[in-house]
Amino acid sequence: MLEFRQVTKAYATPQGPLEVLAGVDLTLAAGESLALMGESGSGKSTLLHLAAGLDLPDRGQVRVAGLAISSLGEAGRARLRRETLGLVFQQFHLVPSLSVRDNLRLQARLAGREDSAWTAELLERLGLTGLTKRYPEQLSGGQQQRLAIGRALAPRPALLLADEPTGNLDEGSADEVLELLLALVRDTGCALLMVTHSPRVAAPLDRCLHLTHGHLGQFRATRTPTP
Repeated sequence: MLEFRQVTKAYATPQGPLEVLAGVDLTLAAGESLALMGESGSGKSTLLHLAAGLDLPDRGQVRVAGLAISSLGEAGRARLRRETLGLVFQQFHLVPSLSVRDNLRLQARLAGREDSAWTAELLERLGLTGLTKRYPEQLSGGQQQRLAIGRALAPRPALLLADEPTGNLDEGSADEVLELLLALVRDTGCALLMVTHSPRVAAPLDRCLHLTHGHLGQFRATRTPTP
């Protein structure tokens, strides 16, 4: 579903080029979940942006669902994001002028795959059934993040990219949102690539990789046992 082959990315700085990714190889299979960890500034978000086609590699190849990102123009990459990808960010990016229901339906409409039965199921599972006419500012942080997750999954994407999806939430809300996210991912069968700084958040996923100095390495994440 997602493949990086010897991907390199650098940015210009006053001190010269800063290499963020140095020959990264990564493979994510359909239905698999992968946590990407690393320190702030290690390049996690850069890798996620490359996977989404929001940026292009300097060298190497990124493939999503068999398509080489670099071979697509801007319109083609936008279509790929609309039809194949779901995106969830730490900042919720909800549309303030749209109700809960319309925010949830937005991505599915853009993809041409709106399904009223699936929308109703999502609202119920997200705990938002009684809040459909409210606007984002009338929701708690946890409710807003659940809505953002539902919007990304409404068109049933093949690949979900999540950047610190619980980073804004307290521990209790974060656990609830993460549990819901993983349950919906399993039920839809999509692959998940999630950026996180927390071993605790990474632990339930199938695999975890650590990004350090532009290179990926294995990382074993474990949850702290509950007393």
